[in-house]
Amino acid sequence: MKSLIDIHVALATVEDMDFWDNRAEEACDRLNIILHMLYDKADEDIKPTNLEHMIQYIWENWREDSHLLDIDEDDLYDWVDQLLATWDDEHQEPR
Repeated sequence: MKSLIDIHVALATVEDMDFWDNRAEEACDRLNIILHMLYDKADEDIKPTNLEHMIQYIWENWREDSHLLDIDEDDLYDWVDQLLATWDDEHQEPR
């Protein structure tokens, strides 16, 4: 039930992206795009804990990724699709 998750709580702020220095605002926007893609593409009946874990996974994998600002938006859609298609919360490695 994805409606139990408020995606706005998980969105990045410029302060969260201090790693990016003078490109923090751009990085913040890009990370938030990925988070919105995930939320929009997730099934309505997804388990809230699975969605929360995927949100955390995105934060951990993309926040300081050097490709964040370079990757094409179509490739991000593909990445999110792959994440949703292959996610197995029981076997996902904790970070």
